[in-house]
Amino acid sequence: MSSEKPEARTFLTHWRASALPASGAWAQKRRLASAMRLVIERLVRSNAPEDELRAATERLERYAERLATHPRLMRYEGFAETANAGDVGAFFDQSPMIGLSNPLAPPISLRSTGERRAEGRVNFGSAYEGPPGCVHGGFIAAAFDEVLGFTQSLTGSPGFTGTLTIVYRKPTPLHTELRFDAEVVGQERRKIFTRARVYAGDLLTAEAEGIFISADREKFLRLLEARAQRDAEL
Repeated sequence: MSSEKPEARTFLTHWRASALPASGAWAQKRRLASAMRLVIERLVRSNAPEDELRAATERLERYAERLATHPRLMRYEGFAETANAGDVGAFFDQSPMIGLSNPLAPPISLRSTGERRAEGRVNFGSAYEGPPGCVHGGFIAAAFDEVLGFTQSLTGSPGFTGTLTIVYRKPTPLHTELRFDAEVVGQERRKIFTRARVYAGDLLTAEAEGIFISADREKFLRLLEARAQRDAEL
């Protein structure tokens, strides 16, 4: 029996999904997303001729139309535990930062390294370029938000980002494994205080401090209900 609070389990299933093994259609969706990341990486740097680009565009447009004929994915983040919905992990694989089924994700891998400490690792490709050869600062901020979000959830009273402050020390290189080291440094009522650093090898490139505001389960479920209504209107 897990000692985590129900609210914590609701949040943690999202981050844990990327570590779950995939099979069937879920595995193929991850494979397709990986191929799409490779296309994005090579397209950004490609000087392919017009005819080839036109042909590829037409094939992709046809496939996009074909995908539209299939049912929309049902999402179950409201379940307190993954066991309640069978292969529910497949529905938590859509994150724009860690989702292995989302071609927009770099993706970041996350793991806990202590009771209130965590590590994230990621390699940003050409699509994330800001300064020449370096990661756009906005993606660094988004990565800090994801890593710190996972870290604060280890408290058992997870919440949403209140403030996020980034200090950029050095340009962060592309095509390099980056390591995010994060920790919870304190709690005060509903506030959870966190900080993190990102390294390229031994080089410190940026630091962050985040304050998260614990949210109760009812508020989280209200957000899920609002999203379900928006999805139904699409």
